[in-house]
Amino acid sequence: MTTPRRRVVVAINPSADYGAAASAAPGIVAALFAAGHDVFPLIAESFEALRLAAGAELAAGADALVVVGGDGMVSLGANLVAGTGIPMAVIPAGTGNDTARGLGIPVDDSDAAVRMLVDALDRDPRTIDAGRVTRADGSERWFVGVLSAGFDAIVNERANRMRWPRGPRRYTLAIAWELLRFRPIAYRLVVDGVVLSRRAMLAAVANGTSFGGGMKITPQAELDDGMLDLFLVAPMTKARFVRLFPRVFAGNHVTNDAVTIVRAKRLRLDAEAGPGAVIAYADGERLGHLPLDVEVVPGALRVFAPHPAK
Repeated sequence: MTTPRRRVVVAINPSADYGAAASAAPGIVAALFAAGHDVFPLIAESFEALRLAAGAELAAGADALVVVGGDGMVSLGANLVAGTGIPMAVIPAGTGNDTARGLGIPVDDSDAAVRMLVDALDRDPRTIDAGRVTRADGSERWFVGVLSAGFDAIVNERANRMRWPRGPRRYTLAIAWELLRFRPIAYRLVVDGVVLSRRAMLAAVANGTSFGGGMKITPQAELDDGMLDLFLVAPMTKARFVRLFPRVFAGNHVTNDAVTIVRAKRLRLDAEAGPGAVIAYADGERLGHLPLDVEVVPGALRVFAPHPAK
């Protein structure tokens, strides 16, 4: 079998995980060149500049977009290629790497991830779903993993301002800080046309299984089943919440009677706190304020990643 020669755009986040992406970049580019591909590496001084540069290269014609970094780079890539048919690949070099983990890509061994990518470029890409978000101003955004709104998004705000510690511990510490002053939120939800009013500690809409660096918030979610998982945690004492939290990393928190997971294709998220009072994040990137309309788009993304066993 002859390896197809592909025009590959490689977008590198120089700040991901304190420079891990930039350090890994030469090896990634060299491996793709050695495999016979035409490689166009991109690195820029800002996230927005990188997005614009990658968009221009894709518009010029490309067979694949490789993003090097964490979930923020997955967000960049998905918002460039979702619905276009251009496949995306992920080399994890960030803090959380939840999308890469969910796709079965090694997150602690960049050499193994690069070898997997080179092998995957020889085969047809995998097709997965994506979430499409419509904001109050009518603008749209895509996400691959998890959209969070409420306590979890507040924690994201805090974690993104922190420079220490590195990795998942930063998220854990941010939770501890924010829990001291948090109060449950009264949500107004529309789930596949059904109106729900719920007070909750946190709310999330998941296409993938985890966020926050391996927190398996919706362990039964699948990337290619045409559904989203709405995750809610009912109000509880802070002491009980602290006891529940460690179970999220194992995914066994779902048996707790305060946890509700509802599967849906389309949702509207709003809160009685009023417009602009509750913030949302998706794939670790600041998305905007509620209200938001969220829907799953089956097959919106093609990814160079392992195909699931049948």
